[in-house]
Amino acid sequence: MAPGTTIPRRSCADAGGVGILGAGPVDGRVWRARAARMAGTVKDREAFQRLNFLYQAAHCVLAQDPENQALARFYCHTERTIAKRLVLRRDPSVKRTLCRGCSSLLIPGLTCTQRQRRCKGQRWTVQTCLTCQRSQRFLNDPRHVLWGDRPEAQLGNQADPKPPQPLPNTAHPIPAQLPKKKVQPQSSSHP
Repeated sequence: MAPGTTIPRRSCADAGGVGILGAGPVDGRVWRARAARMAGTVKDREAFQRLNFLYQAAHCVLAQDPENQALARFYCHTERTIAKRLVLRRDPSVKRTLCRGCSSLLIPGLTCTQRQRRCKGQRWTVQTCLTCQRSQRFLNDPRHVLWGDRPEAQLGNQADPKPPQPLPNTAHPIPAQLPKKKVQPQSSSHP
């Protein structure tokens, strides 16, 4: 880039499909594939669409004007309260981009600082929110796979559970050696 030229601001259309399923820009093919997978059995489709819109709106606000963090924080706080009220599970990559203290959208270099630390032989990524100074630590292990990304976490890959087998009734066993008592019927007439 030549000296003296300015970098154009990104518009919301340039921000790509930043979705509730992932934190980064989403390719059109990937988005359609995800939408096709979710088309069948999503319980609260409208609620997830609302969460997705609020998350994208927060990204767009910060992309257009980085000084307007209050509006982005409002969108993220609204998204968080809706998800809590309806008891919806959000993707871990989305939860990692939101501050748990002030609901600010965490973008490294803009709204948070991101550092790599070592503690007891493990590598950690530490994000510190610049608004409320709250920090989050994430394990930085390339071999670590989130549970939601594992094959056994997917509904289509789960094996059908076997029906439970009835257990033998061993609570009160009747021993074979005890003699049976003879019960005499009572007569209906009393002398």
